[in-house]
Amino acid sequence: MGNTTKYAVFGAGSWATAIVKMLSENLDEVGWYMRSVYTKEHLLKEQHNPSYLSSVEFHTNQLILSNDINEMADWADVLIFAIPSAFMHSELEKLSADISKKTIVSAVKGIIPESGLLVGEHFHDIFNIPFEQIAVIAGPCHAEEVALERLSYLTISCADPNRAQSIANNLSSHYIKTKISDDIIGVEYAVMLKNIYAIAAGIAHGLGYGDNFQSVLMSNAIREMKRFIKKMHKMKRNINNSAYLGDLLVTGYSVFSRNRMFGNMIGKGYTVKSAMMEMNMVAEGYYATKSARLLNEKNKKKTRLPIINAVYDILYENKDPKTVFKKLTDKLD
Repeated sequence: MGNTTKYAVFGAGSWATAIVKMLSENLDEVGWYMRSVYTKEHLLKEQHNPSYLSSVEFHTNQLILSNDINEMADWADVLIFAIPSAFMHSELEKLSADISKKTIVSAVKGIIPESGLLVGEHFHDIFNIPFEQIAVIAGPCHAEEVALERLSYLTISCADPNRAQSIANNLSSHYIKTKISDDIIGVEYAVMLKNIYAIAAGIAHGLGYGDNFQSVLMSNAIREMKRFIKKMHKMKRNINNSAYLGDLLVTGYSVFSRNRMFGNMIGKGYTVKSAMMEMNMVAEGYYATKSARLLNEKNKKKTRLPIINAVYDILYENKDPKTVFKKLTDKLD
């Protein structure tokens, strides 16, 4: 992978927009697929995304824009997917281009509901992409802070370290620091799980719990995450590294966290439907909660997941948040 390698981003949300911005710092051309014709035309005319991170201005002569997923998949060598997990399946159903030799990068923060698989696993199982050609982008890194060019950190995970480093180099800049990892499965699970714990943190805040409880909740969350990931993919990893603990903390505490915002609204009495409608954004943790619960249920020896189970009971069983969290406080230490 050299300087002539072509990169394309798939998706038009805030994280996709942030990734395009990062790549634009290093590449002469960046491909960008989006479903909306309006978004594409607006970008060409006004030089910014009309719906997300509108303060970020692009040099449109750098951008190769398309509403055709196959055109973009055929053009690029590295395909970075930043489409919400709930919509990945319907988008990938349109894909007929040969991607067998491409590098696939997941910037998706959840499991694909239709297959029950991580994005990397989905491409491996459904599209027969070797794991050496699959990478994952993890934080801690909020799109809003990328837009503001505040110092942020990324971890690029891939079984092929040279491929990981090449991707990392093309995302690095004076405000983005990168490192690489070989824990592609563990990092992708962590990216999914941290959104569930952010919802829990938001619910706690909405219910009126203070900083003392929040710190205990996050302390228990990282241990719960460790148990879950170890059960799913056992290998040597330091759960206190930024891709795991760091990403969990920023998603659980930041005012930019849509999952924390979603949880906060639930804690204040919103229904799931009303909270989603008011946010007008996808809270990945909502879908991840159901996926994590189902994955754990499939295990003969289930992992103890009191926080995930509490969030599931509130979101999917319509149980009272106040009652559920009262019981949860007795299960934490």
